[in-house]
Amino acid sequence: MPETTPATSTLASALPTPSAQAERLIELEVHELAGLPATELRTFAAAAETHTSDEDVLLAVHPDHAPASALAPLLRRDGKEGFVVTDMADVDRFAPLDTLALPDTPLYLLTGLDRGDQMANWSPEEALPAITAGTRTPLLLTEGIHWVLQQPTVLERNHCFMTIGSRLRKDNGALDARTPALWISNGTGRDGRERRNAPKVGWCWANNRHTWLGIASTTGRRTHNP
Repeated sequence: MPETTPATSTLASALPTPSAQAERLIELEVHELAGLPATELRTFAAAAETHTSDEDVLLAVHPDHAPASALAPLLRRDGKEGFVVTDMADVDRFAPLDTLALPDTPLYLLTGLDRGDQMANWSPEEALPAITAGTRTPLLLTEGIHWVLQQPTVLERNHCFMTIGSRLRKDNGALDARTPALWISNGTGRDGRERRNAPKVGWCWANNRHTWLGIASTTGRRTHNP
């Protein structure tokens, strides 16, 4: 197992309230792409605030209702639109690992988000058992996108993150070797110079380590009630 890199997160601010997050998603028309009325988001968020008190939570739309390919272009950094790398046209086939249980509802909450800076230089294969051995669970790609939509500063140079809870299972039942990640484009290669500094959905090999990519996780997923 690799050495643990000391956490160097600069995230100081709390997430917006669930109601503010709902308004942000409505502003971005996420409710429309998810086929949900705006009132449903507002009602869910209001109930969440009643039950969560001062707890920091992220409001997420279930990936079955809002896939990564539709959410990624809503990301912004330095005025640049988010995008999915060209060799990940199958991004929406990256589904939750069989060991992860998502609420069976269009909307849900995530608690205790961690970008996973301390796991920089760990491979996904090394990190997954270490995360699940504790009280945490790896983040999904769509959840990571939701996080950046609500708190853009979570994505910063040299401190980006993988979302290893989403994996693609091949026709033969084996897992595809790619694991999704969110980082910032350098504008090189097929990204194109015009995309320099844009938020980027890409992938890394499951057995590779990257010193600048943490492995994001959460303490859990739920609906309103703790």
